[in-house]
Amino acid sequence: MRKLAVLTGGGDCPGLNAVIRAIVKSAHGYGVEVLGIRDGFRGAVEEDFIPLSLKDVSGILPRGGTILGTTNRDNPFAYPTKPNGVIQPLDRSEDVLENLKNNQVDALLAIGGDGSLNIALKFANKGLKVIGIPKTIDNDLMSTDQTFGFQTAVDTAQEALDRLHTTAESHHRVMILEVMGRYAGWIALYAGVAGGADVILIPEIPYNLNRVALSVQNRAKQGKKFSIIVAAEGAKPLGGEMVVERMMKGRIDPVKLGGIGAKIARDLEEHYGLETRVTVLGHLQRGGSPNAYDRVLSTRYGTAAVDAALEGEFGVMVALQGKEIVRVPLQEAVDHIKLVPLNNPLLVAARTLGMEFGD
Repeated sequence: MRKLAVLTGGGDCPGLNAVIRAIVKSAHGYGVEVLGIRDGFRGAVEEDFIPLSLKDVSGILPRGGTILGTTNRDNPFAYPTKPNGVIQPLDRSEDVLENLKNNQVDALLAIGGDGSLNIALKFANKGLKVIGIPKTIDNDLMSTDQTFGFQTAVDTAQEALDRLHTTAESHHRVMILEVMGRYAGWIALYAGVAGGADVILIPEIPYNLNRVALSVQNRAKQGKKFSIIVAAEGAKPLGGEMVVERMMKGRIDPVKLGGIGAKIARDLEEHYGLETRVTVLGHLQRGGSPNAYDRVLSTRYGTAAVDAALEGEFGVMVALQGKEIVRVPLQEAVDHIKLVPLNNPLLVAARTLGMEFGD
């Protein structure tokens, strides 16, 4: 093993630079070179590579974002091209393989969520030596207890809830915090419990608006004249659909969710007369410095990926299971997304505390 390539794909999240740092420092310790690929798989198609030295990763541990850049577009198997002035998808996966070969790359370390790792799996099936590293604030990747970036996103949402509590109590209002998570409710659940929310709405449990309103009204009868609702962006009413902000062509997942907080606020005001305000946390959840937990987890993932490469184990993703970092088949990791099970211990505990889930 002489040279590894690394890319960061999909949405950015806290801890990406920590992983890159761990990979470079670990690899160089074994005398292995590291080539950085700029802007995810776009750089792999366009041969936009840069060598990564120890100096390049010095001081990046606490930095948010990624020094390599990233994108959730530009799938090499359906790469956007304009042969006649009209964008058409073209399979350029062979160009990626050729570019890596020309640069004497022995293996690719792909840092990403389910979209990027699905692409990595396709390359593994074409014979490329690939190792996946699980990244997403949504925590929705199978076969790993936790993805890096998730805990920092939860901390950000929890801090927002702490701040909303004071203004909600002062004005006797219902406050809704809309958080990310796509089709899974992990961020909403963990942040809601940590931030003392009264109602937590997640995609896995379609909500009955009457139950939500009744919870708020019961609190008012008990002298609690405000309520805090955390709504995952993928939450949906019973018998209804998720709120889609818009469709975005060219993205690996073209569905952009958003607007559930405004819908719930409108419904509570129109049907129950409850004065409601909405805060959409948005990309604040992705930004900023990773917390201590994510820095440690990212470092463990980066070194474990290099170890897997040196030991010749490919087509796998490094994963956290219990307290150990293990290797699982990439196919198993991206087979389907990890949703919050209804018997999840934290969800059960939240119900015991009287938190309402709208069902």
